[in-house]
Amino acid sequence: MNVDRAEDDDFVPGTTNIFISKDTESVESTYTDRPTKRNEKGIILLPQPSDSPNDPLNWSTRRKSWHFFLLVFMTGLTAAISNDAGACQDSLNEIYGISYDAMNTGAGVLFIFIGWSCIFFAPASSLYGRRITYIICILSGCLGSVWFALSKKTADTIWSQAFVGMSESCAEAQVQQSLSDIFFQHQLGSVLTVYILATSVGTFLAPLIAQIIADNQTFRWVGWWGAIITGITLIVIIFGCEETVFDRSKYINVYQSFTVNEGESHDLLQKEKKEDIEKERSKGPTGFIVTKEHTREAETEDRIDAASKEKNTSYWKRIALITPASYLKGFGVKQYCTRFLVYFKVFTLPPVWLSGLLWGLQDSYLTFYLTTQDTFFPENPWNYSDTQVAIMNVATLIGSIIGCFMSGIISDKHVIWLARRKNGVLEPEYRLWLLFITLFISPVGLILFGVGADKSWSPIAIYAGLALIGYGFGSVGDTALSYLMDSYPEIVIQGMVGVSIINNTLACIFTFVCSYWLDSAGTSNTYIVLAVIDFVSIALIIPFFIWGKAWRKKTKKLYLELVELTQGMG
Repeated sequence: MNVDRAEDDDFVPGTTNIFISKDTESVESTYTDRPTKRNEKGIILLPQPSDSPNDPLNWSTRRKSWHFFLLVFMTGLTAAISNDAGACQDSLNEIYGISYDAMNTGAGVLFIFIGWSCIFFAPASSLYGRRITYIICILSGCLGSVWFALSKKTADTIWSQAFVGMSESCAEAQVQQSLSDIFFQHQLGSVLTVYILATSVGTFLAPLIAQIIADNQTFRWVGWWGAIITGITLIVIIFGCEETVFDRSKYINVYQSFTVNEGESHDLLQKEKKEDIEKERSKGPTGFIVTKEHTREAETEDRIDAASKEKNTSYWKRIALITPASYLKGFGVKQYCTRFLVYFKVFTLPPVWLSGLLWGLQDSYLTFYLTTQDTFFPENPWNYSDTQVAIMNVATLIGSIIGCFMSGIISDKHVIWLARRKNGVLEPEYRLWLLFITLFISPVGLILFGVGADKSWSPIAIYAGLALIGYGFGSVGDTALSYLMDSYPEIVIQGMVGVSIINNTLACIFTFVCSYWLDSAGTSNTYIVLAVIDFVSIALIIPFFIWGKAWRKKTKKLYLELVELTQGMG
């Protein structure tokens, strides 16, 4: 356990001071053993980058952009192949007699494998690098797509989805970890906007594209095209996706105890120096007094100089299949098992539950409105073709884009504005403010669409409802993930694993109960209940505004335990 931060009453996970006055020329850092690095607007760069050219935080804009593109493309692709099976249901039922209930079971298996695969890949990602998990996941998606393209039996349609689900697990936790590897904390809201957009594009457009393929090339080509695209992506990942793991502790001594109370961040550094640096006078060869402080400063300067002169890692090393962690012992089996078991403790972190519930319920509503589209709109008075039904998701995508923009780009600006008003102190709960808009928009969308479909309301109400549902999907997804990453910035992958398990377990449960619920309660009543659930779940942000910081402080011990495992100290 990290004693300094564990015993520091002022330390709260996620609470940071992100500003230094722009008029200050040189400020000693409360985070590392060197002057604090900041951007041109005075925002402290968190995490503090090293001086090594191999530090992903120091990559060129072009290099970061390419890696970012690969990550979001993987996210959109795996979301797409996870949502394209619905276009094949009618053909599989007519030709092979595979029941709709069996295909519904396949969807449940898909969600289970998306969520629970994460916890198996996460420890491997910290020990052997991110790349190996991406390669395994994309290969799994390719194999699952081939199996689905060859489906002739019920078992084929179910178990092929297990492989497809495993492929999306990389986008549920690993991608967010890689994003936090190459971008600073104050940039993550905007970065996650693109991530959620990629998820939205894959989720909402995949049924449309799959339907067009099924209509023009037969249903088998849905699977074949998935296999072809994932196969090409796999090759690109193998040769074009660099490893983002970087041991920054080799270059920077990070202070393990710091306070971020308003106006007090610099005071702690002075306190540390008084306590930790006891001057021992000795005559140097030039007659100067040498102190431990001077020695530490000299060591820091030497380390900075060595890092800045470090050569770029070779291409083949950057794309190595496995990049062993510096703390890996042997094959890392014991370390893997230790991490696997400890990761379950993330379920005691309140922000994990808030993010998991919010994001999971938005995913769950997807099952309901897709089922309602397939049930109502091919019939009177709508008489939509399968393609027209699939096109309805464009409205949802448009709403999602707006929601992502509000809770990503606008949220980043809003959070920084609030931090300025609080003397530079940033609390993760600032991320939640814009959800008060979603609190009303999202439930209204569910009622407009669900009740409107049941009562044959105007198409304007139907499409407006879908757009508002999409807004909730984008807004809640972006905010939930940003809040968790801000709350526990040093254990991103562990937190995202917990969110993914909660998210996909909820989606699995709702997938199985969806049809029974709609049949027994009626469409209108079901959507009214869903709207109430939506409102209450988003309203959970209110207790987090009141007690969120206190809860984060109480979870400090577990947080530091997970940080130590991440950094190889456990």
